[in-house]
Amino acid sequence: MLLTRLVYTSTISSAFTSDDLEKILEISRKNNPKKGITGMLFFNQKYFLQCLEGSRQEVNATYHKLAKDARHTNIIILDYKEVDFREFSAWSMGYLPESSLTAPIILKYSGLNAFNPYEMSGESAHKMMLELHGNANQST
Repeated sequence: MLLTRLVYTSTISSAFTSDDLEKILEISRKNNPKKGITGMLFFNQKYFLQCLEGSRQEVNATYHKLAKDARHTNIIILDYKEVDFREFSAWSMGYLPESSLTAPIILKYSGLNAFNPYEMSGESAHKMMLELHGNANQST
């Protein structure tokens, strides 16, 4: 099996409702373990930044399904590569919202005060997610 990591960003659409985030997380956490998918979602009420890890086939299939979801638009792949190991292996779909605690980490990797993943490189988006993940693990 070729282990693959995909990082993408998107913008919420007018079809997105206040209940959708919980639905997305619930479905992901139910279905991802069956597919061997792990990852993390970062959301700031405007943009999604998500990392998916798993077999190339399952990551690609999941991404293609996500790309058809009307709740977001302007979907851009920031990073896609084969990897040696998972970095979010304990999370079927971890979730972190933007907060005052995430602001310094966002600034560190984006160089902007406001989170805009379209202005980030794939590498910086991935590293930001790793640091957010590390801080979440330390605080739990």
